Amino acid sequence: MIRFSKPSKIPCKTWSLQALDTCQGSKDSDGALVPACAGCYATTGHYHGPKVKEPRIHNREDWKRDGWVSEFVSTIQKDKYFRWFDSGDIYDLRLAKKILEVMQLTPGTKHWLPTRMHKFSKFKDTFTNMEILPNVVVRYSSDSITGGIIEGTNSSTIIPDSESKTSASVCNSYKTQGKCKDCRNCWDKTIKVIAYPAHGRKMLKLIATSS
Repeated sequence: MIRFSKPSKIPCKTWSLQALDTCQGSKDSDGALVPACAGCYATTGHYHGPKVKEPRIHNREDWKRDGWVSEFVSTIQKDKYFRWFDSGDIYDLRLAKKILEVMQLTPGTKHWLPTRMHKFSKFKDTFTNMEILPNVVVRYSSDSITGGIIEGTNSSTIIPDSESKTSASVCNSYKTQGKCKDCRNCWDKTIKVIAYPAHGRKMLKLIATSS
């Protein structure tokens, strides 16, 4: 059974995994969490609750079964927008290939996939095939919390606050109680880089201590 999440901020369904457990790109060469992941919102607050964790734990095994792709497609094919991973990441190449199939079979749905797995060369071809699709935006996540921008067709970064200088398009959800409202920039291929102002106690504390 497909288990979706529906965060209050996001205007659509999401499919997620447990944060950090599936985030191979969250650590640097020394094994320490990169700054963006050290302050991850998905490791705090209600994300620890059993009702939130349960579907993410379920999803880690569920995607491996036969029929997962066809069931996923039938469930979201009428949705205008879909987000992958409001927590966790695309940790397995077999999962990446299945997600690509879902994207190919739902051309009327706009997909947004944020990821740090661009760090691993084995995912390159699959991400390239996703990016070719007109209904898909793969946003490579920067490890920076000071607005550092990485290479990629589309990407994202974190900035200390909404007033930080950046050449990226700044997410305006800080003006709307943390909700997307009518904005769909994250799904827009023409917006190359999106900067998310830091939010959440954990991230704000990390920024305060590192500045």
